[in-house]
Amino acid sequence: MDRKRVDLGSGPVGKLLLSLALPTITSQVVNMLYNLVDRVYIGHMQPVDTVGALALTGVGVCLPVIMIISAFAALVGMGGAPRASIQEGRGDLEGSQEIMGNSFTLLIASSAVLTVVFQGFAEPLLRTFGASGNTIGYALDYMKIYSLGTLFVQVTLGMNAYITAQGFTTVSMKTVLIGAGLNTVLDPIFIFGLGLGVRGAALATILSQAVSAAWVLRFLTGPQTKWRLRRADLRLRPKVFLPSLALGLSPFIMQSTESLIAVCFNSSLLRYGGDVAVGAMTVLTSMMQFAMMPLQGLSQGAQPIVSYNFGARDARRVRDAFRCLLRACVIYSAVLWLLVQSFPRMFVLIFNNDPALVEYAAWALRIYMGTTCLFGIQIACQQTFVALGNAKTSLFLAVLRKIILLIPLIYILPNFFADKAFAVFLAEPVADFLAVSTTASMFAVQFKRSMAGLEED
Repeated sequence: MDRKRVDLGSGPVGKLLLSLALPTITSQVVNMLYNLVDRVYIGHMQPVDTVGALALTGVGVCLPVIMIISAFAALVGMGGAPRASIQEGRGDLEGSQEIMGNSFTLLIASSAVLTVVFQGFAEPLLRTFGASGNTIGYALDYMKIYSLGTLFVQVTLGMNAYITAQGFTTVSMKTVLIGAGLNTVLDPIFIFGLGLGVRGAALATILSQAVSAAWVLRFLTGPQTKWRLRRADLRLRPKVFLPSLALGLSPFIMQSTESLIAVCFNSSLLRYGGDVAVGAMTVLTSMMQFAMMPLQGLSQGAQPIVSYNFGARDARRVRDAFRCLLRACVIYSAVLWLLVQSFPRMFVLIFNNDPALVEYAAWALRIYMGTTCLFGIQIACQQTFVALGNAKTSLFLAVLRKIILLIPLIYILPNFFADKAFAVFLAEPVADFLAVSTTASMFAVQFKRSMAGLEED
């Protein structure tokens, strides 16, 4: 196995970003397959026009649960990993290891609480997330099993961030490849071969995540890692974990509010368009995941470079890393937007071939992702704030897009359009445009100030 660690403090930044970003992009895209593969197989359960469509919608309303679990992993992992990189850049390796150890303890604790909550309140939560009488059975079957694997998901996602932050991006990529590959193999066996349906999809997912979690822990306790997971660092210390949690609030809100957003979208669409509109929203959120994952992969590839060199007080390399990240994110989001606007049916058919759902989701997808071409700017700027340890600004921007803008627009816009469902879908691109404009303006001012401070020192 190749476990080579890249040198974050030297060499051309563009080449370094490429070497780090390619494995992280691969990881993000493959990680998305955990849920997308489930939906693809479930959407083709027979007969497709009844069982497949209803089962797909049922699993779709479980997406908020999945996002909440991932969000807590991001709170700990994506909040602590940049701080650990900054500490290493300052020459404090002990500090990096202590941050990682405290993060592991927090992941274990949050996993226990989340498992109890999702097991005890499954049905009322799923009803809130938009499950109807036709789909609640499928949603419960999936959620009851999936939530039992919360610990595996948390450890895999949260601790894998510390492998990436050290520069071992090939190892972190293999973490995801192992789990996703196993999930792809187990899904058809459990769903169709053993006749377990949506329960089989959930079981395949948590077993795959368990294997990935074991892989991550084996590496972080082995001889190759630079930051070692040690028993002495597991004891929680507020001065260690509280700054990490503060920095992690931005990615936490970005992911956890997906659950709240899903509730708002699904409840409104169920009212204006029925089950077919909620089913279309499942396709749309899957596509938005597709849009976000490679962008997050790029930003995670840039994070170790930005954080390490910020800690080492090298303003030139921090600037170069951001510029490379911005160019890559803008190009990707523009290409994705063009493909979605030109071939929406092609993307919808990946998830379901029910004619009514395909036709409905195709026009909705064009509206929902109408400003995706600008989203590369949002991700590059917002995630660079996180990499620099700027918790306050990154938190504000996360709250701005989802809570301040998007949720009110979901309920306000239908008052101005005859087609209420159209207005609900339109809320997403309107919120994105306003958020990107605000983020770019704030970043231009604050990034310049931060770099000037490094150069003065």
